Amino acid sequence: MEFRLSTVVQPNRVQQILYAGTLAGYVCGELIGKALVDRTATPAQVVLTDTADAWSLRRVLDVPVVLVVAPGDLRERAGSVVRPATGFRGPVLAHPEFAGDVPPLTELFDRLAGLDLAEPFARIGEAIAEARKMGVTHRAAG
Repeated sequence: MEFRLSTVVQPNRVQQILYAGTLAGYVCGELIGKALVDRTATPAQVVLTDTADAWSLRRVLDVPVVLVVAPGDLRERAGSVVRPATGFRGPVLAHPEFAGDVPPLTELFDRLAGLDLAEPFARIGEAIAEARKMGVTHRAAG
């Protein structure tokens, strides 16, 4: 419904030391993700991500955040299965700290059974690449 893009976030050395192993989750979820969701015109009922580090966004939102695992991605994930993997799609997982999200999400994704949730992420990647190219072009022309 909406496409939002942030600028690059570069943590400084102090942040790297203080956040250590939680830095990527903080930056992707709580910093960038929260800012993007807060600026949307349409209130979100659920947020989908294909980036495990962005999953921490759930800790600062009142709506569920699900991880859409790419087909063939065999990494072990700690979340609760909302929609199991099939031959052509990966599983959809609810954040492991929010078990109460599972029943309503399962119902929602059962109604969306035929929808390929991973496909839009490929288009988003292409849009980001194009936006970066346009940014370089606009800066060079300016």
